[in-house]
Amino acid sequence: MEKFLGARGVSHGKKAYKEHSKARTGNQFQRVCSLIDAPVKATNIVWHHAQVTGTQREALLNQRGGTIWLTGLPSSGKSTTAYALELELFKRGFPAYVLDGDNVRHGLNKDLGFSSVDRAENIRRVAETAKLFADAGMVVITSFISPYRVERDFARRIHLAAGFRFLEVHIDTPVEVCEGRDPKGHYAKARAGILKGFTGVDDPYEAPLCPELVCRTAEISTREIVFRIIECMAKEGFWRDEVGPLALGRGLR
Repeated sequence: MEKFLGARGVSHGKKAYKEHSKARTGNQFQRVCSLIDAPVKATNIVWHHAQVTGTQREALLNQRGGTIWLTGLPSSGKSTTAYALELELFKRGFPAYVLDGDNVRHGLNKDLGFSSVDRAENIRRVAETAKLFADAGMVVITSFISPYRVERDFARRIHLAAGFRFLEVHIDTPVEVCEGRDPKGHYAKARAGILKGFTGVDDPYEAPLCPELVCRTAEISTREIVFRIIECMAKEGFWRDEVGPLALGRGLR
């Protein structure tokens, strides 16, 4: 798997995706990008502004809304990390919610398969949903392979444009470790040619260029990773100054 070099940004993500996509068919790259950046189709609609402000929500919840975007290979430990982080934040008195890759396909995204276009729409919907949670003042933890930078950059861009925090966390686990875990048997099926287009085997994963945090599950415990994410959240302003010590002072150590 190739790691591309360059600064964080949508343009680099599109370039990397395009390079990886040369072997793909037709206008797939353009279709994915047009889906991700599609204009509003509905007409005669007006944004209705709330009477409760973001500042009021922050004061009520003792936190600032934002998204922790966990990305990595299948079986890298994303969901394990996400739910451990959610639990630790809950113990410390901060509301958080996990959007998990498998779980959203039971409802919100049950109409989507695993083609490149469907995967792009999957991430687009999740990014927009996470932004709504952030607007409500929640900490959202997303657990998705999200293999292409153009899609992750889209999620970051819409959060920052709306004034919400966004942390990209790369759950960086070697493919051989992921394959050794393989709790769902997907790697084995992919190697046997039964499962096509599987990330890490016959479909690429574009590692983040400049994530806020890189966590190597093969080297440190889930417990330590959770604490590092919470430290990063504090540095990135998820809590006001008077609340930050409360967030860091309980639980793990």
